[in-house]
Amino acid sequence: MKRPVRFPVSATLLRRLAYANIVANAAIVVTGGAVRLTASGLGCPTWPRCTDESYTATAEMGVHGVIEFGNRLLTFVLVLIAGATLLAALAHRPRRRGVVPLALAVVLGIVAQAVIGGITVRTQLHPSIVGIHFVVSMLLLLVAYALWRRVREPDGPKIALVPPALRTLTWLTVVSSAAVIVVGVAVTGSGPHAGDADAIRNGLDPQTISQVHADLVFLLVGLTVGLWLALRAIGAPAHVVRAARTLLLVELAQGVIGFVQYFTNLPVLLVGAHMLGSCLVWLATLSVLWSTRERRPVDATPTGTATPAEEPVPAHA
Repeated sequence: MKRPVRFPVSATLLRRLAYANIVANAAIVVTGGAVRLTASGLGCPTWPRCTDESYTATAEMGVHGVIEFGNRLLTFVLVLIAGATLLAALAHRPRRRGVVPLALAVVLGIVAQAVIGGITVRTQLHPSIVGIHFVVSMLLLLVAYALWRRVREPDGPKIALVPPALRTLTWLTVVSSAAVIVVGVAVTGSGPHAGDADAIRNGLDPQTISQVHADLVFLLVGLTVGLWLALRAIGAPAHVVRAARTLLLVELAQGVIGFVQYFTNLPVLLVGAHMLGSCLVWLATLSVLWSTRERRPVDATPTGTATPAEEPVPAHA
């Protein structure tokens, strides 16, 4: 006889906790950007302590110490949310396949980010480590998003909703989106917002690397337009077309912010908005990827067609 679950967890609570991980990990990207944009990156000059004598900011450290220490405290909020999600995934019945490993990955990723943040401080905000810190944040958003989508899906097999050619185009769009983010990190490492007046830069020519970044953005927008039009042309499910359209709109908004900030000498508010936009573009990209396939209940019989071009087929992404 199975022992009853002492603290039953509803599917609704599990979904909300999973979603909270997405919001929290996007939020800390923005607050981390605020640390850098206010030149507070070394407001706490060491790690894990804030100073050699104190784990907290002191009055002598001023506003920079408050900002940097405040961002460090947010890490504990992320750990609490991720930990609660993991416990909820373990307690939920019936236990969902794949949910616990994803929830555990979010917890471990946040811990890893804390360590990388410490290395960032100890290397005096070296741009390579700062860049790794941001890229890992994007990977954490990927895992958190995968967790949220997995919680919302049944446990049946994956079924493709679009033809293989459009799945390939979708993956090209995802790769291009990731490339835009990585090169954007290099642009940041060449620019003026280093997080501290004495922090070194990566040595790349800002104009050249910004042009490479812009070229990749044009490629991404072009791929997204092509994907959106192709999905409409084949009569793909409405939610798939809508996801592609949303990605295009977010990209265009992010592009406008990017060009305006470049030609106005990178004002901090626009740079901060651009960092938030990076998270939104990445999440919208993931939404498109997940929308091109679905899971059906184990006992469900595939019916209907995904597109006029072909029947649903097993998907592996």
